[in-house]
Amino acid sequence: MCGITGWVSFDRDLRKEAATLDAMTETMACRGPDDRGTFTDGPAALGHRRLAIIDLPGGRQPMTAETPQGTVALVYSGETYNFTELRADLIARGHRFTTDSDTEVVLRGYLEWGDALAERLNGMYAFAVWDGRHGRLVMIRDRMGIKPFYYYPTPDGVIFGSEPKAILANPLARHRVTLDGLRELFTFVKTPGHAVWDGMREVEPGTVVTVDRGGLRTRAYWQLRTQQHPDDRDTTIGTVRTLLDDIVRRQLVADVPRCTLLSGGLDSSAMTALAARQLAAQGEKVRSFAVDFAGQADRFVPDELRATPDTPFVHDVARLADTEHQDIVLDAHTLADPEIRERVLRARDLPMGFGDMDASLYLLFRSIREHSTVALSGESADEVFGGYLQFFDEEARRADTFPWLVRFHRDFGDDGDVMRPDLAQKLDLSSYVAEGYRTAVAGIQRLDGESDFEYRMRRICYLHLTRFVRVLLDRKDRMSMAVGLEVRVPFCDHRLVEYVYNTPWALKSFDGREKSLLREATRDLLPKSVYDRVKSPYPSTQDPKYAVALQDHVKDLLARPGHPVFDLVDRERVRRAADRDTPVITQAARRGLEKTLDLALWLDLYKPEIVTD
Repeated sequence: MCGITGWVSFDRDLRKEAATLDAMTETMACRGPDDRGTFTDGPAALGHRRLAIIDLPGGRQPMTAETPQGTVALVYSGETYNFTELRADLIARGHRFTTDSDTEVVLRGYLEWGDALAERLNGMYAFAVWDGRHGRLVMIRDRMGIKPFYYYPTPDGVIFGSEPKAILANPLARHRVTLDGLRELFTFVKTPGHAVWDGMREVEPGTVVTVDRGGLRTRAYWQLRTQQHPDDRDTTIGTVRTLLDDIVRRQLVADVPRCTLLSGGLDSSAMTALAARQLAAQGEKVRSFAVDFAGQADRFVPDELRATPDTPFVHDVARLADTEHQDIVLDAHTLADPEIRERVLRARDLPMGFGDMDASLYLLFRSIREHSTVALSGESADEVFGGYLQFFDEEARRADTFPWLVRFHRDFGDDGDVMRPDLAQKLDLSSYVAEGYRTAVAGIQRLDGESDFEYRMRRICYLHLTRFVRVLLDRKDRMSMAVGLEVRVPFCDHRLVEYVYNTPWALKSFDGREKSLLREATRDLLPKSVYDRVKSPYPSTQDPKYAVALQDHVKDLLARPGHPVFDLVDRERVRRAADRDTPVITQAARRGLEKTLDLALWLDLYKPEIVTD
């Protein structure tokens, strides 16, 4: 896992721009604490920061191959889980390798197949190839968008990076956000290709972007397609288990310490149990980690989102799977620490407003990094197998909008909306969301004879797999890579995604519950408590001291009446939330305070030019 960046400028010699390339590369230091490297070749400059996972001495980058027609150079972030098979194929075709790294497999795969290499890869990756033979840059991103990848077209080329901060370190990139960027910030729809910063774009998942003197071209090499599902229930359950066994086996490959993230839910428990069984066969014991909050077990109060605390279920799994387990216990003071908020914001580059859930994830990963370099996560199983409450909510099912927004509105309402009314009118978020929804569902294929209900559920599954999951994958990547931890997501293997997506909803929920296929496919590995447990989202602290700390920090902000955040948020709404008695402050109001603090910090650190005209 690594951080990549680069710059192609066909009208200049970038060998004279070493200082700029170094500045861009150093923004990725947290993603790659083990090594750094740069490459320049006339109009092309590449930078790389490395987190060494496979072939520690041999995988240095940028990696180059000399050909009679010119140099081909690669900067690569991610993991290719089928690199062993690809390597054997390439050797049979006459290629010779000097390292054992998956990076060299990708480089030589490009030499053999060009950008058609993308279709052969199984993994999570974002990489760029400068092809000196043809004077072009090729950028490729994995199918599900697990690894982030951004680019910024210029009049004579392009700037790119794993994260926006790498691009923003180049003087050519404007720190500018327009109304359209604010719309993306204040909604929860993750428009494909959108990067919030004006002029910046994402390399969309499953896409190849090529840049040469003729301009910029994109090609989708993968899309989520509708197909008939011929298998019966038992065959489907068996296929899911076979896929999971293979996926976990591949994703356990590393030359550094590994672990699992364990929440006590079905997803992480199944993944941890699979990993534990496979490592036990090799005489190893898996390490597992969970986040908890000081005093949470004593003060936990069930609500509509979370019926049970995680810890008892975590410990049930750890005992049954015989993991070497550790709870990471966090207190309210640490969660609300302004220094932690700043580190989270710098990791994400944007004020996402996830508050304590981002802070706790960052702190969990920071603690894990003291013991392991690679962690397997249960992320994305809810999107793949149908686990969220909105999949079973009739109002959300029937709404002509993103179904999670129905749930958010019900759970948080208008209490968390701190935006200035005049700005809200300019943004017209309802129209933005409606247009995004129309665009999102336009590409969904319907099977011949598919019932209206099955088609509606297909749409809901599709929206979660192509919009919602990308928000969570980006969050997971940024929080983990901010501390140099590689998090792998087995449930995002495209083979599993394709197979389960095309199972009818009647199969996905054959017992009337969420994630029926996953539950039955791993039944033999799960404690009964977890098998019977109802879905519970990522935990959030219930400690009132956290809300008090938020209110104090916002009151300090309110004492600065000239702060530019008040061009975006309504001062009086924020003041009312900050003055509320802690016992009656709602989750929504708390989220509004967190959003306000994030926005203010973002404006202080990044100093974006906000254009609302």
